[in-house]
Amino acid sequence: MAFRAADADGHAAAATAVGLIAESRGDRAEAHEAYQRAFDRGDPMGGVRLGLQLSAANRWDEAEAIWDQAARLPARSEDPEIKLETILRGPAAPPPPAPLPSTALRSPFMSPVLIGAVTVAALLIGVFLAYNSNKGLPFVPTRELKVDIGDGSDLVVGNDVREGGFLVGLVSGTRAVTVNGTTIAQLTLKLQGAQEKVPIDSRVAIDSKSLLGLKYVEIARGRSRRYFANGGTVPVGQTNVPVQLDDVFDTFTPPTRRAIQHALVGVGDVLAGRGGDLNDTIHSLPALFGNLEPVAAYLSAPSTELIRFIDQLNGFVGTVAPFSATFSQLFTDQATTFGAISRYPTDLERTIARSPSTLSVSTASLRAQQPLLTDFASLGRALQPATASLRSALPQINPAIEQGARVLGRTPPLDARLQRVLASLKNLANAPGTNLALNGLTATTTELDPLIKYLGPYVTVCDYWDYWWNDLAGDLDEETTFGYAQRVSLNLANLAQTNNLGTQGASEPVNGGGGNSLLGGNEYLHDPSYGAAIDNAGNADCELGQRGYPLKLNHSDPQGRDFDTDPHTPGDQGSTFKGQSHVPKGETFSRNPLFGPQLANNPSNP
Repeated sequence: MAFRAADADGHAAAATAVGLIAESRGDRAEAHEAYQRAFDRGDPMGGVRLGLQLSAANRWDEAEAIWDQAARLPARSEDPEIKLETILRGPAAPPPPAPLPSTALRSPFMSPVLIGAVTVAALLIGVFLAYNSNKGLPFVPTRELKVDIGDGSDLVVGNDVREGGFLVGLVSGTRAVTVNGTTIAQLTLKLQGAQEKVPIDSRVAIDSKSLLGLKYVEIARGRSRRYFANGGTVPVGQTNVPVQLDDVFDTFTPPTRRAIQHALVGVGDVLAGRGGDLNDTIHSLPALFGNLEPVAAYLSAPSTELIRFIDQLNGFVGTVAPFSATFSQLFTDQATTFGAISRYPTDLERTIARSPSTLSVSTASLRAQQPLLTDFASLGRALQPATASLRSALPQINPAIEQGARVLGRTPPLDARLQRVLASLKNLANAPGTNLALNGLTATTTELDPLIKYLGPYVTVCDYWDYWWNDLAGDLDEETTFGYAQRVSLNLANLAQTNNLGTQGASEPVNGGGGNSLLGGNEYLHDPSYGAAIDNAGNADCELGQRGYPLKLNHSDPQGRDFDTDPHTPGDQGSTFKGQSHVPKGETFSRNPLFGPQLANNPSNP
C-alpha cells in the first residue's frame, strides 16, 4: 500500500516497485503500466524492466529504443532509497529474547540424551519408510487393480505405474496365470488415493523407462463412466506390450554383443585420439565444399553422361555378382602369393635381376611368332564382313543382352525370396488351422455349387443381371415438374367378374366370367413361377420378359380351368438380345433348383 501511495504521488522508483510486485504475482499488464509510468517519470530501472517485457513479446525494436533512452537518463538523487527486498520480505524479525537466569527451570529438550534418542527414532522411521517404499508408503490409502497381459516383460515389484507421465502407483506383485489354455502374466497394481478410479475401457502398456532396462506400467485412461472395482482385472485384450529395448538387444548373440562393445570402445578411442585431426578436418571442409561445387556441376551436366556410366557400372556389377565368391578367393590367393614373395626378398631381387635376359628371350620369341600374327591378321580381314553385319545387328542384340544381364543380376534375390515363399508355404501346410480352413472352403463350395449351377445360366446365357440394372434405371426416369418420379401402372379389376383381382376373400382363382369389355374383359390367373433360363440340354430358354401369357397352362389343375400357373412354357423361348444360345463351354448348369422347394412334376414339360 505504501508503494501504491508513493506511486500515486508521482514517485518514479515507487512505480518501478509496484511493477515488480505485480510481475511477481503474474499480472503482466499491471506491471507493464507501472514500468511505463516509472520510465515516463525518468526512472532508468523502470525503462530496463519495460524493455525486458517488450523483448519477451518479440518486440525487439521497441525494447532497444527504450533501453537506449534509459541508458541516457541521469541517476535520480532526489528519490529516497527504497529497498524492495525488505518490503517483500516483511518486517524485521523481533530481537531474540533475553537469556533466562541460571536459576530458571531448564527444558527437558535441553537434555542431550533425549535429543539423541529422538534422532535415533527419526532415523529408524526413515529407514523403515525407505525399505518399504517399493510396497507403498504406509498410511496412504490405495486401490488394487489387476492386469492380465501377454508378457510380463521383466517387470519387478516396485516398478512405477504412471498415467500421462505422472506417478499414480506401483507394481506390488506379478505372477503367471492360465486363461483359456494360454499362460499369461498377471500384474497387481497399487494405485494411490482411495478415490482413484480407472474406467473399464482404459488400456495398459509396458514401456521402457531408461536404456538400462528399467520398465514401468503406463495406464491410458478411457472415457467410460463405468470403473473397475477395487481388485478388478483389466482383460488381456486391453493391454499391449510393444517391442522392448532388451528384446532388440536379445536379437544379437553374446559374441556379437561383446564385439559391438569392443567396436564402440575402439571407435570412442579413435575419436578421442584424433580430436585434433577432426578439428582440422572440420576447419578445411568449407574450402573442400567450395572446390566440390564445380566438380558437382560438371558431374551433373548431361554431357558427362554420369547416369549412363552408373547404369553400365550397375550392369557390370550385376554381371560379376555371381562370381563374387570366386573373386574373393582370387584376392585371398593373391594375398597369399604376395605374402610369400615378401617373406623372401632376396629371391625377388634375383628375379628382377634376371628379367632383362628373360625379356630378350621374349623378344626373340615374338619374332618367331610373327608368321602366326600375320595369319591372325588375315583371319581378321576375312571376318570384317561378318563384323560389319554384326554391327548392324548389335542395336537389336544389345537390348536383349542388357536386359538379360539385368535379369540375371536380380535372379539371386528372386531365388532368396522364392525360398522364403516356399518356406512360408510349407509352414502354412503344416499349420493346424490349414486343414480346418480347407475343410471350411470345401463345405462352402459344396453349399454354393448347386446355387451357382441353377443361377449361373441366368447371367451367362440370358444376361438378366445387366437387364435388371437397365430396368431399374428406366423405372426412375419419369420426368416431372419436380424432377423425376417412378413409373407405375395401375391395375383395375373387372368389378363385373366374380372373384376378380380386387376381390377380398376370393373363393377360387380368377377364371374369367365377367363379360364386361369396358372394364377390361375377362381376367384369368397368370402366376407361373421359376421362369427358366435354359432347357435340360443347356440351350437358351430365357422365359422371363419374353414368354407371353398362354390361355391355359395348368397341368396340375383337376378342373382344367383357363389360367397359367405351370413353371415352364413348352418349347424354348431362345436367348435375349445380348444373350447366348447355349451355356458356355465348361460351365455346369441345372434347369431346376437343386435344393429348397421343388417344381411340380410335369412329364409333358419337365
